[in-house]
Amino acid sequence: MEVTVLVQAVYKAFEILEKGKNSEKAREEARELLYTSAKFTSESKSLTEKRAARDLLLSARQPRLELRNSVLTFFILFAFWILLSGRFDTFHLTLGVICSVLVACLSHDLLFFNIRLGDFRTRARRFVQAGPWFLGQIFSANLHVAYLALSPKMPIDPQIIRFKTKLESDIAWVALANSITLTPGTITIDISEGEFFVHALDRKVAYDLNTGEMEDKIAHVIMEADHVYIQDVIDVSRIFGALK
Repeated sequence: MEVTVLVQAVYKAFEILEKGKNSEKAREEARELLYTSAKFTSESKSLTEKRAARDLLLSARQPRLELRNSVLTFFILFAFWILLSGRFDTFHLTLGVICSVLVACLSHDLLFFNIRLGDFRTRARRFVQAGPWFLGQIFSANLHVAYLALSPKMPIDPQIIRFKTKLESDIAWVALANSITLTPGTITIDISEGEFFVHALDRKVAYDLNTGEMEDKIAHVIMEADHVYIQDVIDVSRIFGALK
């Protein structure tokens, strides 16, 4: 999140300089924006503070990218609607368009929550690459649950696990919660500000979850870890050079 906030601040600073025609007032405003974003990202400790920093700089998102994301989300949703409904009459197609438009306007940032198109392509590739791992986890968990159910001793030791995730975005929390629930032997009971409550069938299942491997996989796919791009470095270099 920190890198995303800083990149958004850089874009906004460029916009301020362009609109202000590089005047002293515009330069001062851009300096203050960069200083504030750096302060928020370096000193923020809690998730609430980090989200406040992100929301504060949300205006740096480019309207053109938001429009593109909304259009892409609409087509994805509409294609999914047609696939599930199987109806091609005027009523169902019109209803699909209306629903897809509404959801795309309200939730386009769930699919495209980073500001770079390349990020989406990277996430799509990583999702495909991570698929076999998740399927393998589900398969092995099925075998373990079958063993617990069929064993004469029934070595079941149910317990509630409570852990704090390092994931920060809502979509990452949902992905982790669903992945846990999809894996036999574990069910996500509740999530509260990044704190997960999970029911596990026995100690082995609880231990496997506590290793954090699934969490790391999701962070990798969704790019929750801080990724620094060479273009980001160039942008930062240019903006600070312009402010000298």
